[in-house]
Amino acid sequence: MALTCTVHEKINAPPEAVFAAAIDFPNAPQRITGIKKMEMLTQGPVGVGTKFRETRVMFGKEATETMEVVDFQPGRSYTLAAASCGCEYRTVVSVRPTGAGSEVTFDFSGRPMTFGAKVMGALMGWMMKGACLKAVRQDLADLKAAVESAK
Repeated sequence: MALTCTVHEKINAPPEAVFAAAIDFPNAPQRITGIKKMEMLTQGPVGVGTKFRETRVMFGKEATETMEVVDFQPGRSYTLAAASCGCEYRTVVSVRPTGAGSEVTFDFSGRPMTFGAKVMGALMGWMMKGACLKAVRQDLADLKAAVESAK
């Protein structure tokens, strides 16, 4: 059973500013309250192949995941991929102009790959879905607050 959650947010800032903040991975812990630590594993501008290690608190414990940018459309969207605990994860972040501002979409999905992950997903999927939605909503609210306060 795959886990998915999608959240949209309108941000009162131009898409260029929103996208720039969203891909500023090294400074994410200063903007996104759920991120406790960020370690860049590659140097240079963000693009396909950019890797970083992100530490968050999930279910009361610190969890560190290595993420890689696997698709990058400058100014419009990027896709992160990670693998952990028998699952593959993808997050697509899209920014589009709307009126005088932007609309941002975070689309997260997790797919169990091992038998153990499939069993855990079946038993605890509802709890993981709730935690996922809560985290994605908070990340987006934090991004909105940071970008709008920087104007």
